[in-house]
Amino acid sequence: MSEPTASPAAPPTQQDENQSVIKSAGVIGVATFSSRILGFIRDMVIARLFGATPAADAFFVAYRIPNLLRELFAEGSMSAAFIPVFTEYHTLKSKQDAWELASAAFTTLLTIVTGITLVGILGSTGIVWLLAPGFHDDPTRLEMTTLLTRIMFPYLIFISLAALAMGVLNSLRAFAAPAFSPVFFNLFIIGCALFLAPAMPEPIIGVAIGVVAGGAAQFAMQLPGLRRRGMLFGFTFNPGHPGVKKIGRLMIPSLLGLSVTQINITVSTILGSFFAGGPTYLFYGMRLIQFPLGIFGVALVTAILPTLSAQAARGALDELRTTLGFGLRMIIFIMLPAMVGLIVLRTPIVHLVFEHGTFTAHDTAETALAVLCYAVGLWAFGGVRIIVSAFYSLKDTTTPVISAAIAVVANILFSLVLMSRLGAAGLALATAMAAMVNGGILVAVLNRRLGGVDWFSVLRSAGRVGIGCVPIIAACWWVAEAQIWAQPDDWIAKSAMLFVGIGLSVGGYLGVHALFQSEELGVLWGMVRRKLGRFAR
Repeated sequence: MSEPTASPAAPPTQQDENQSVIKSAGVIGVATFSSRILGFIRDMVIARLFGATPAADAFFVAYRIPNLLRELFAEGSMSAAFIPVFTEYHTLKSKQDAWELASAAFTTLLTIVTGITLVGILGSTGIVWLLAPGFHDDPTRLEMTTLLTRIMFPYLIFISLAALAMGVLNSLRAFAAPAFSPVFFNLFIIGCALFLAPAMPEPIIGVAIGVVAGGAAQFAMQLPGLRRRGMLFGFTFNPGHPGVKKIGRLMIPSLLGLSVTQINITVSTILGSFFAGGPTYLFYGMRLIQFPLGIFGVALVTAILPTLSAQAARGALDELRTTLGFGLRMIIFIMLPAMVGLIVLRTPIVHLVFEHGTFTAHDTAETALAVLCYAVGLWAFGGVRIIVSAFYSLKDTTTPVISAAIAVVANILFSLVLMSRLGAAGLALATAMAAMVNGGILVAVLNRRLGGVDWFSVLRSAGRVGIGCVPIIAACWWVAEAQIWAQPDDWIAKSAMLFVGIGLSVGGYLGVHALFQSEELGVLWGMVRRKLGRFAR
Protein backbone atom coordinates (compact mmCIF):
# COMPACT_ATOMS: atom_id res chain seq x y z
CA MET A 1 0.00 0.00 0.00
CA SER A 2 1.42 3.38 -0.96
CA GLU A 3 2.14 5.95 1.70
CA PRO A 4 -0.40 8.72 1.97
CA THR A 5 0.71 11.90 0.30
CA ALA A 6 0.87 15.03 2.38
CA SER A 7 -1.81 17.49 1.50
CA PRO A 8 -0.54 20.80 0.25
CA ALA A 9 -0.36 23.60 2.75
CA ALA A 10 -3.42 25.78 2.75
CA PRO A 11 -2.85 29.25 1.36
CA PRO A 12 -2.61 31.93 4.03
CA THR A 13 -5.83 33.68 4.94
CA GLN A 14 -6.13 37.45 4.61
CA GLN A 15 -5.98 37.75 8.41
CA ASP A 16 -2.73 35.77 8.37
CA GLU A 17 -1.36 38.06 5.66
CA ASN A 18 -2.29 41.19 7.62
CA GLN A 19 -0.77 39.83 10.82
CA SER A 20 2.38 38.81 8.93
CA VAL A 21 2.70 42.31 7.51
CA ILE A 22 2.24 43.90 10.94
CA LYS A 23 4.67 41.46 12.58
CA SER A 24 7.31 42.16 9.95
CA ALA A 25 6.66 45.89 10.15
CA GLY A 26 7.07 45.64 13.93
CA VAL A 27 10.52 44.07 13.58
CA ILE A 28 11.52 46.71 11.05
CA GLY A 29 10.00 49.46 13.18
CA VAL A 30 11.97 48.45 16.29
CA ALA A 31 15.19 48.29 14.29
CA THR A 32 14.44 51.56 12.55
CA PHE A 33 13.61 53.19 15.89
CA SER A 34 17.07 52.21 17.15
CA SER A 35 18.62 53.62 13.98
CA ARG A 36 16.59 56.83 14.17
CA ILE A 37 17.56 57.42 17.79
CA LEU A 38 21.20 57.07 16.80
CA GLY A 39 20.43 59.28 13.81
CA PHE A 40 19.17 61.97 16.15
CA ILE A 41 22.30 61.63 18.25
CA ARG A 42 24.31 61.93 15.05
CA ASP A 43 22.40 65.06 14.04
CA MET A 44 22.78 66.52 17.54
CA VAL A 45 26.55 65.98 17.36
CA ILE A 46 26.80 67.60 13.92
CA ALA A 47 24.49 70.47 14.94
CA ARG A 48 26.52 71.09 18.09
CA LEU A 49 29.83 71.06 16.23
CA PHE A 50 28.84 72.90 13.06
CA GLY A 51 25.44 74.59 13.67
CA ALA A 52 24.06 76.26 10.54
CA THR A 53 27.49 77.50 9.41
CA PRO A 54 28.81 77.54 5.82
CA ALA A 55 30.63 74.26 6.56
CA ALA A 56 27.31 72.63 7.52
CA ASP A 57 25.60 74.00 4.41
CA ALA A 58 28.45 72.64 2.26
CA PHE A 59 28.19 69.21 3.89
CA PHE A 60 24.42 68.89 3.49
CA VAL A 61 24.50 69.99 -0.16
CA ALA A 62 27.37 67.59 -0.89
CA TYR A 63 25.62 64.76 0.98
CA ARG A 64 22.41 65.37 -0.96
CA ILE A 65 24.13 64.38 -4.23
CA PRO A 66 25.13 60.76 -3.41
CA ASN A 67 22.04 60.48 -1.18
CA LEU A 68 19.79 61.30 -4.15
CA LEU A 69 21.58 58.70 -6.29
CA ARG A 70 21.16 56.24 -3.42
CA GLU A 71 17.41 56.81 -3.46
CA LEU A 72 17.28 56.55 -7.25
CA PHE A 73 19.56 53.57 -7.85
CA ALA A 74 19.44 51.80 -4.51
CA GLU A 75 16.70 52.03 -1.91
CA GLY A 76 14.12 53.42 -4.32
CA SER A 77 14.12 51.84 -7.76
CA MET A 78 16.38 48.88 -6.96
CA SER A 79 14.14 47.60 -4.16
CA ALA A 80 10.93 48.27 -6.09
CA ALA A 81 12.20 46.55 -9.25
CA PHE A 82 14.21 43.73 -7.68
CA ILE A 83 11.84 42.40 -5.00
CA PRO A 84 8.89 41.54 -7.34
CA VAL A 85 11.19 39.76 -9.83
CA PHE A 86 13.23 37.93 -7.18
CA THR A 87 10.02 36.94 -5.36
CA GLU A 88 8.66 35.53 -8.61
CA TYR A 89 11.84 33.47 -9.15
CA HIS A 90 11.89 32.28 -5.55
CA THR A 91 8.18 31.42 -5.59
CA LEU A 92 7.87 29.78 -8.99
CA LYS A 93 11.41 28.50 -9.71
CA SER A 94 14.25 26.80 -7.85
CA LYS A 95 16.54 28.24 -5.18
CA GLN A 96 19.46 27.89 -7.61
CA ASP A 97 17.61 30.03 -10.16
CA ALA A 98 16.97 32.67 -7.49
CA TRP A 99 20.66 32.68 -6.45
CA GLU A 100 21.82 33.03 -10.06
CA LEU A 101 19.49 36.00 -10.50
CA ALA A 102 20.78 37.64 -7.29
CA SER A 103 24.42 37.10 -8.31
CA ALA A 104 23.89 38.44 -11.82
CA ALA A 105 22.08 41.49 -10.39
CA PHE A 106 24.90 42.03 -7.86
CA THR A 107 27.67 42.00 -10.48
CA THR A 108 25.71 44.18 -12.90
CA LEU A 109 24.83 46.69 -10.19
CA LEU A 110 28.42 46.81 -8.91
CA THR A 111 29.68 47.55 -12.43
CA ILE A 112 27.14 50.29 -13.05
CA VAL A 113 27.46 52.14 -9.74
CA THR A 114 31.27 51.96 -9.84
CA GLY A 115 31.17 53.67 -13.23
CA ILE A 116 28.72 56.29 -11.96
CA THR A 117 30.93 56.92 -8.93
CA LEU A 118 34.04 57.48 -11.06
CA VAL A 119 32.14 59.85 -13.35
CA GLY A 120 30.73 61.66 -10.31
CA ILE A 121 34.17 62.13 -8.72
CA LEU A 122 35.68 63.42 -11.96
CA GLY A 123 32.71 65.70 -12.68
CA SER A 124 32.01 66.88 -9.14
CA THR A 125 32.97 70.48 -9.90
CA GLY A 126 30.28 70.78 -12.56
CA ILE A 127 27.73 68.86 -10.50
CA VAL A 128 28.15 71.17 -7.50
CA TRP A 129 28.02 74.22 -9.78
CA LEU A 130 24.63 73.05 -11.05
CA LEU A 131 23.18 71.91 -7.72
CA ALA A 132 24.34 74.83 -5.55
CA PRO A 133 23.78 78.01 -7.58
CA GLY A 134 23.53 79.97 -4.34
CA PHE A 135 27.20 79.18 -3.64
CA HIS A 136 28.53 80.75 -6.85
CA ASP A 137 29.43 83.99 -5.09
CA ASP A 138 31.33 82.17 -2.33
CA PRO A 139 34.35 80.34 -3.86
CA THR A 140 35.45 78.92 -0.50
CA ARG A 141 32.09 77.29 0.21
CA LEU A 142 31.86 76.09 -3.41
CA GLU A 143 35.32 74.51 -3.20
CA MET A 144 34.52 72.82 0.12
CA THR A 145 31.24 71.42 -1.25
CA THR A 146 33.11 70.01 -4.26
CA LEU A 147 35.73 68.34 -2.05
CA LEU A 148 33.09 66.81 0.22
CA THR A 149 31.20 65.54 -2.84
CA ARG A 150 34.32 63.75 -4.11
CA ILE A 151 34.92 62.17 -0.72
CA MET A 152 31.34 60.94 -0.30
CA PHE A 153 30.62 59.63 -3.81
CA PRO A 154 31.95 56.08 -3.05
CA TYR A 155 29.16 55.86 -0.49
CA LEU A 156 26.90 55.16 -3.49
CA ILE A 157 28.67 51.85 -4.17
CA PHE A 158 28.28 50.47 -0.68
CA ILE A 159 24.72 51.67 -0.10
CA SER A 160 23.58 50.30 -3.48
CA LEU A 161 24.95 46.85 -2.64
CA ALA A 162 23.39 47.13 0.82
CA ALA A 163 20.01 47.87 -0.80
CA LEU A 164 20.35 44.81 -3.05
CA ALA A 165 21.19 42.62 -0.06
CA MET A 166 18.19 44.10 1.74
CA GLY A 167 15.99 43.22 -1.25
CA VAL A 168 17.07 39.58 -1.16
CA LEU A 169 16.62 39.23 2.60
CA ASN A 170 13.27 41.04 2.64
CA SER A 171 12.01 38.82 -0.18
CA LEU A 172 12.88 35.84 2.02
CA ARG A 173 10.95 37.54 4.86
CA ALA A 174 14.16 38.20 6.79
CA PHE A 175 13.82 41.80 7.99
CA ALA A 176 15.95 42.17 11.12
CA ALA A 177 19.51 42.39 9.70
CA PRO A 178 18.65 44.85 6.89
CA ALA A 179 16.64 47.00 9.29
CA PHE A 180 19.40 47.10 11.92
CA SER A 181 22.21 47.76 9.43
CA PRO A 182 21.70 51.58 9.41
CA VAL A 183 22.64 51.53 13.11
CA PHE A 184 26.24 50.92 12.04
CA PHE A 185 26.01 53.74 9.49
CA ASN A 186 25.12 56.19 12.24
CA LEU A 187 27.71 54.82 14.66
CA PHE A 188 30.51 55.35 12.16
CA ILE A 189 29.44 58.94 11.45
CA ILE A 190 29.18 59.74 15.17
CA GLY A 191 32.59 58.19 15.83
CA CYS A 192 34.25 60.05 12.97
CA ALA A 193 32.61 63.36 13.97
CA LEU A 194 33.82 63.05 17.55
CA PHE A 195 37.26 61.52 17.09
CA LEU A 196 38.42 61.92 13.48
CA ALA A 197 37.03 65.38 12.66
CA PRO A 198 39.08 67.26 15.29
CA ALA A 199 42.28 65.87 13.75
CA MET A 200 41.41 67.05 10.22
CA PRO A 201 42.48 70.43 8.78
CA GLU A 202 38.80 70.98 7.95
CA PRO A 203 36.79 69.10 10.62
CA ILE A 204 33.74 68.59 8.39
CA ILE A 205 35.89 66.29 6.19
CA GLY A 206 35.96 63.78 9.04
CA VAL A 207 32.15 63.57 8.95
CA ALA A 208 32.26 62.95 5.18
CA ILE A 209 34.70 60.08 5.69
CA GLY A 210 32.31 58.66 8.28
CA VAL A 211 29.52 58.59 5.68
CA VAL A 212 31.58 56.33 3.39
CA ALA A 213 32.76 54.07 6.22
CA GLY A 214 29.18 53.79 7.51
CA GLY A 215 27.91 52.76 4.08
CA ALA A 216 30.52 49.99 3.89
CA ALA A 217 29.51 48.76 7.35
CA GLN A 218 25.83 48.78 6.37
CA PHE A 219 26.56 46.39 3.47
CA ALA A 220 28.89 44.13 5.47
CA MET A 221 26.28 43.77 8.25
CA GLN A 222 23.95 41.85 5.90
CA LEU A 223 26.45 39.38 4.44
CA PRO A 224 26.12 36.80 7.27
CA GLY A 225 22.35 36.67 6.74
CA LEU A 226 22.82 36.04 3.02
CA ARG A 227 25.35 33.28 3.75
CA ARG A 228 23.01 31.52 6.20
CA ARG A 229 20.27 31.41 3.57
CA GLY A 230 22.54 30.26 0.77
CA MET A 231 22.19 33.56 -1.07
CA LEU A 232 25.67 35.07 -0.66
CA PHE A 233 26.37 36.86 -3.93
CA GLY A 234 28.74 35.38 -6.50
CA PHE A 235 30.54 37.31 -9.25
CA THR A 236 28.54 36.47 -12.36
CA PHE A 237 28.68 39.14 -15.04
CA ASN A 238 25.56 38.31 -16.98
CA PRO A 239 23.65 41.48 -17.80
CA GLY A 240 21.72 39.48 -20.40
CA HIS A 241 20.15 37.26 -17.70
CA PRO A 242 16.36 37.32 -18.30
CA GLY A 243 15.70 38.32 -14.70
CA VAL A 244 18.28 41.12 -14.79
CA LYS A 245 16.77 42.45 -18.00
CA LYS A 246 13.34 42.31 -16.42
CA ILE A 247 14.64 44.21 -13.37
CA GLY A 248 16.19 46.79 -15.71
CA ARG A 249 12.92 47.28 -17.57
CA LEU A 250 11.16 47.90 -14.27
CA MET A 251 13.97 49.95 -12.76
CA ILE A 252 14.62 52.49 -15.49
CA PRO A 253 11.19 54.17 -15.34
CA SER A 254 10.94 53.70 -11.59
CA LEU A 255 14.03 55.89 -11.09
CA LEU A 256 11.58 58.76 -11.07
CA GLY A 257 8.39 57.08 -9.93
CA LEU A 258 9.28 55.88 -6.44
CA SER A 259 11.85 58.58 -5.64
CA VAL A 260 9.79 61.65 -6.39
CA THR A 261 10.00 62.81 -2.77
CA GLN A 262 13.80 62.72 -2.85
CA ILE A 263 13.86 64.55 -6.18
CA ASN A 264 11.62 67.24 -4.74
CA ILE A 265 13.84 67.48 -1.64
CA THR A 266 16.84 67.89 -3.94
CA VAL A 267 15.05 70.68 -5.80
CA SER A 268 14.50 72.29 -2.41
CA THR A 269 18.20 71.91 -1.60
CA ILE A 270 19.18 73.58 -4.86
CA LEU A 271 16.85 76.53 -4.27
CA GLY A 272 17.65 76.53 -0.55
CA SER A 273 21.29 77.34 -1.36
CA PHE A 274 20.14 80.91 -2.01
CA PHE A 275 19.24 81.30 1.69
CA ALA A 276 21.85 81.46 4.44
CA GLY A 277 21.40 78.27 6.46
CA GLY A 278 18.64 77.09 4.10
CA PRO A 279 20.11 73.64 3.29
CA THR A 280 20.73 73.02 6.98
CA TYR A 281 17.21 74.04 8.09
CA LEU A 282 15.64 71.87 5.40
CA PHE A 283 17.84 68.89 6.24
CA TYR A 284 17.06 68.96 9.96
CA GLY A 285 13.38 69.64 9.28
CA MET A 286 13.12 66.61 7.02
CA ARG A 287 15.05 64.53 9.55
CA LEU A 288 12.26 65.05 12.09
CA ILE A 289 9.66 64.16 9.46
CA GLN A 290 11.58 61.01 8.58
CA PHE A 291 11.44 59.80 12.18
CA PRO A 292 7.78 58.62 12.10
CA LEU A 293 7.98 58.07 8.35
CA GLY A 294 11.00 55.80 8.72
CA ILE A 295 9.91 53.93 11.82
CA PHE A 296 6.33 53.22 10.75
CA GLY A 297 5.74 54.29 7.15
CA VAL A 298 8.84 52.83 5.52
CA ALA A 299 8.67 49.79 7.83
CA LEU A 300 5.11 49.07 6.70
CA VAL A 301 6.00 49.55 3.03
CA THR A 302 9.06 47.31 3.34
CA ALA A 303 6.97 44.60 4.97
CA ILE A 304 3.99 44.88 2.62
CA LEU A 305 5.83 44.87 -0.74
CA PRO A 306 6.77 41.15 -0.66
CA THR A 307 3.16 40.28 0.27
CA LEU A 308 1.74 42.42 -2.55
CA SER A 309 4.29 40.96 -4.99
CA ALA A 310 3.43 37.38 -4.02
CA GLN A 311 -0.32 38.09 -4.37
CA ALA A 312 0.24 39.70 -7.77
CA ALA A 313 2.40 36.75 -8.89
CA ARG A 314 -0.49 34.39 -7.99
CA GLY A 315 -3.01 36.65 -9.72
CA ALA A 316 -4.89 37.09 -6.44
CA LEU A 317 -6.14 40.63 -7.06
CA ASP A 318 -8.92 40.40 -4.45
CA GLU A 319 -6.30 39.66 -1.79
CA LEU A 320 -4.09 42.44 -3.14
CA ARG A 321 -6.94 44.96 -2.88
CA THR A 322 -7.61 43.91 0.70
CA THR A 323 -3.93 44.10 1.66
CA LEU A 324 -3.61 47.50 0.03
CA GLY A 325 -6.65 48.82 1.91
CA PHE A 326 -5.25 47.49 5.15
CA GLY A 327 -1.91 49.17 4.43
CA LEU A 328 -3.58 52.52 3.77
CA ARG A 329 -5.58 52.27 7.00
CA MET A 330 -2.43 51.56 8.97
CA ILE A 331 -0.65 54.53 7.35
CA ILE A 332 -3.53 56.80 8.38
CA PHE A 333 -3.59 55.24 11.86
CA ILE A 334 0.08 56.15 12.37
CA MET A 335 0.81 59.18 10.19
CA LEU A 336 -2.08 61.52 11.03
CA PRO A 337 -1.43 61.57 14.81
CA ALA A 338 2.31 61.87 14.13
CA MET A 339 1.58 64.83 11.86
CA VAL A 340 -0.52 66.56 14.53
CA GLY A 341 2.07 65.95 17.22
CA LEU A 342 4.95 67.28 15.11
CA ILE A 343 3.04 70.40 14.14
CA VAL A 344 2.13 71.34 17.72
CA LEU A 345 5.44 70.29 19.32
CA ARG A 346 7.76 71.41 16.51
CA THR A 347 9.51 74.20 18.46
CA PRO A 348 10.06 72.26 21.72
CA ILE A 349 11.42 69.26 19.79
CA VAL A 350 13.83 71.30 17.66
CA HIS A 351 14.92 73.31 20.71
CA LEU A 352 15.56 70.17 22.79
CA VAL A 353 17.30 68.15 20.08
CA PHE A 354 19.36 70.71 18.17
CA GLU A 355 19.74 74.01 20.07
CA HIS A 356 23.17 73.35 21.56
CA GLY A 357 26.65 74.69 20.85
CA THR A 358 26.67 76.76 17.66
CA PHE A 359 22.99 76.04 16.85
CA THR A 360 21.16 79.23 17.86
CA ALA A 361 17.58 80.16 18.82
CA HIS A 362 17.19 81.72 15.36
CA ASP A 363 18.21 78.40 13.82
CA THR A 364 15.59 76.68 15.99
CA ALA A 365 12.84 79.03 14.78
CA GLU A 366 13.76 78.53 11.11
CA THR A 367 14.03 74.76 11.46
CA ALA A 368 10.71 74.56 13.33
CA LEU A 369 9.03 76.48 10.50
CA ALA A 370 10.45 73.97 8.01
CA VAL A 371 9.09 71.12 10.18
CA LEU A 372 5.62 72.70 10.13
CA CYS A 373 5.64 72.98 6.36
CA TYR A 374 6.91 69.45 5.79
CA ALA A 375 4.58 67.94 8.41
CA VAL A 376 1.35 68.94 6.66
CA GLY A 377 2.27 66.41 3.95
CA LEU A 378 3.37 63.56 6.24
CA TRP A 379 0.28 61.50 5.47
CA ALA A 380 0.92 61.96 1.74
CA PHE A 381 4.60 60.95 2.01
CA GLY A 382 3.59 57.68 3.66
CA GLY A 383 0.54 57.02 1.51
CA VAL A 384 2.40 57.50 -1.76
CA ARG A 385 4.94 54.85 -0.76
CA ILE A 386 2.18 52.30 -0.15
CA ILE A 387 0.35 53.10 -3.39
CA VAL A 388 3.50 53.08 -5.54
CA SER A 389 4.42 49.68 -4.04
CA ALA A 390 1.07 48.36 -5.29
CA PHE A 391 1.85 49.58 -8.81
CA TYR A 392 5.27 47.96 -8.77
CA SER A 393 3.91 44.67 -7.44
CA LEU A 394 1.70 44.71 -10.56
CA LYS A 395 4.86 45.50 -12.63
CA ASP A 396 3.32 48.79 -13.73
CA THR A 397 6.09 51.40 -13.69
CA THR A 398 4.67 53.74 -16.31
CA THR A 399 1.88 55.22 -14.22
CA PRO A 400 4.10 56.21 -11.26
CA VAL A 401 6.54 57.84 -13.70
CA ILE A 402 3.86 60.01 -15.29
CA SER A 403 2.44 60.96 -11.90
CA ALA A 404 5.92 61.68 -10.53
CA ALA A 405 6.78 63.90 -13.48
CA ILE A 406 3.64 65.95 -12.85
CA ALA A 407 4.52 66.17 -9.15
CA VAL A 408 8.07 67.35 -9.88
CA VAL A 409 6.77 70.12 -12.14
CA ALA A 410 4.21 71.06 -9.48
CA ASN A 411 6.96 71.16 -6.84
CA ILE A 412 9.07 73.55 -8.92
CA LEU A 413 6.10 75.85 -9.52
CA PHE A 414 5.04 75.76 -5.86
CA SER A 415 8.65 76.42 -4.79
CA LEU A 416 9.09 79.46 -7.00
CA VAL A 417 5.87 80.96 -5.65
CA LEU A 418 6.34 80.12 -1.95
CA MET A 419 10.07 80.73 -1.49
CA SER A 420 9.62 84.46 -2.06
CA ARG A 421 7.12 84.60 0.82
CA LEU A 422 8.31 81.98 3.28
CA GLY A 423 11.99 81.61 2.41
CA ALA A 424 13.47 78.13 2.87
CA ALA A 425 10.31 76.96 4.65
CA GLY A 426 8.33 77.69 1.48
CA LEU A 427 10.41 75.03 -0.25
CA ALA A 428 9.38 72.53 2.43
CA LEU A 429 5.71 73.39 1.95
CA ALA A 430 6.10 72.99 -1.82
CA THR A 431 7.51 69.50 -1.30
CA ALA A 432 4.54 68.55 0.88
CA MET A 433 2.03 69.92 -1.63
CA ALA A 434 3.73 68.05 -4.49
CA ALA A 435 3.40 64.79 -2.50
CA MET A 436 -0.34 65.46 -2.18
CA VAL A 437 -0.61 65.99 -5.94
CA ASN A 438 1.29 62.78 -6.60
CA GLY A 439 -0.85 60.80 -4.16
CA GLY A 440 -4.11 62.10 -5.57
CA ILE A 441 -3.20 61.08 -9.13
CA LEU A 442 -1.98 57.63 -8.08
CA VAL A 443 -5.06 56.89 -5.99
CA ALA A 444 -7.40 57.80 -8.85
CA VAL A 445 -5.56 55.60 -11.35
CA LEU A 446 -5.09 52.64 -9.01
CA ASN A 447 -8.74 52.71 -7.98
CA ARG A 448 -9.73 52.34 -11.62
CA ARG A 449 -7.03 49.74 -12.28
CA LEU A 450 -8.07 47.44 -9.43
CA GLY A 451 -11.77 48.03 -9.77
CA GLY A 452 -11.93 49.81 -6.45
CA VAL A 453 -10.56 49.46 -2.95
CA ASP A 454 -12.69 49.36 0.21
CA TRP A 455 -12.62 53.14 0.56
CA PHE A 456 -15.50 53.11 3.04
CA SER A 457 -13.32 51.24 5.54
CA VAL A 458 -10.43 53.63 4.85
CA LEU A 459 -12.63 56.70 5.42
CA ARG A 460 -14.22 55.19 8.53
CA SER A 461 -10.73 54.52 9.89
CA ALA A 462 -9.74 58.13 9.08
CA GLY A 463 -12.76 59.37 11.03
CA ARG A 464 -11.73 57.40 14.12
CA VAL A 465 -8.20 58.73 13.76
CA GLY A 466 -9.50 62.30 13.55
CA ILE A 467 -11.40 61.91 16.82
CA GLY A 468 -8.37 60.24 18.39
CA CYS A 469 -6.24 63.27 17.53
CA VAL A 470 -8.26 65.52 19.87
CA PRO A 471 -6.44 64.40 23.06
CA ILE A 472 -3.15 64.68 21.15
CA ILE A 473 -3.83 68.33 20.35
CA ALA A 474 -4.80 69.07 23.96
CA ALA A 475 -1.75 67.39 25.54
CA CYS A 476 0.75 68.73 23.01
CA TRP A 477 -0.64 72.26 23.22
CA TRP A 478 -0.25 72.17 27.01
CA VAL A 479 3.41 71.19 26.59
CA ALA A 480 4.18 73.67 23.80
CA GLU A 481 2.74 76.64 25.74
CA ALA A 482 4.65 75.91 28.96
CA GLN A 483 6.97 78.67 30.17
CA ILE A 484 9.88 76.28 30.61
CA TRP A 485 10.81 76.57 26.92
CA ALA A 486 11.66 80.25 27.35
CA GLN A 487 14.18 79.45 30.11
CA PRO A 488 17.84 78.62 29.45
CA ASP A 489 19.20 75.13 30.18
CA ASP A 490 16.97 72.93 32.44
CA TRP A 491 17.37 70.20 29.82
CA ILE A 492 16.30 67.40 32.16
CA ALA A 493 13.06 69.17 33.10
CA LYS A 494 12.38 70.01 29.45
CA SER A 495 12.98 66.40 28.40
CA ALA A 496 10.64 65.15 31.12
CA MET A 497 7.97 67.67 30.09
CA LEU A 498 8.17 66.61 26.45
CA PHE A 499 8.05 62.89 27.22
CA VAL A 500 5.11 63.32 29.59
CA GLY A 501 3.22 65.22 26.90
CA ILE A 502 3.96 62.55 24.29
CA GLY A 503 2.93 59.82 26.75
CA LEU A 504 -0.38 61.54 27.47
CA SER A 505 -0.96 62.02 23.74
CA VAL A 506 -0.32 58.37 22.91
CA GLY A 507 -2.42 57.18 25.84
CA GLY A 508 -5.35 59.39 24.88
CA TYR A 509 -5.12 58.41 21.22
CA LEU A 510 -5.05 54.67 21.94
CA GLY A 511 -7.84 55.11 24.49
CA VAL A 512 -10.14 56.57 21.84
CA HIS A 513 -9.39 53.66 19.51
CA ALA A 514 -10.01 51.20 22.33
CA LEU A 515 -13.46 52.75 22.86
CA PHE A 516 -14.18 52.42 19.13
CA GLN A 517 -12.73 48.87 19.10
CA SER A 518 -10.82 49.76 15.94
CA GLU A 519 -9.44 46.92 13.85
CA GLU A 520 -6.05 48.63 13.50
CA LEU A 521 -5.53 48.72 17.27
CA GLY A 522 -6.87 45.18 17.54
CA VAL A 523 -4.27 43.85 15.11
CA LEU A 524 -1.45 45.62 16.94
CA TRP A 525 -2.68 44.54 20.37
CA GLY A 526 -3.11 40.94 19.22
CA MET A 527 0.49 40.87 18.06
CA VAL A 528 1.66 42.30 21.41
CA ARG A 529 -0.37 39.73 23.37
CA ARG A 530 1.12 36.86 21.37
CA LYS A 531 4.60 38.23 22.04
CA LEU A 532 3.89 38.54 25.76
CA GLY A 533 2.39 35.05 25.82
CA ARG A 534 5.54 33.55 24.33
CA PHE A 535 7.68 35.39 26.88
CA ALA A 536 5.47 34.14 29.73
CA ARG A 537 5.84 30.47 28.69
